[in-house]
Amino acid sequence: MAIFRTLYYSDVTIGVGGRITIPQGIRDDLRIDAGDTLTVRIEEAPNNTRQMVVWRADPQPEK
Repeated sequence: MAIFRTLYYSDVTIGVGGRITIPQGIRDDLRIDAGDTLTVRIEEAPNNTRQMVVWRADPQPEK
């Protein structure tokens, strides 16, 4: 299991229909391109606080 350290925080905007705008700098750092798949995990702490964790899925080789 990998242990990650925080590099930085950034605010994102929630738009129409719950769409999330990921700032360009974050897209560049994560190498996110149009059509990429992101994996989302929702975590809950014992005090019922929830957080969303998002990461870029490994690119799949083209067949």
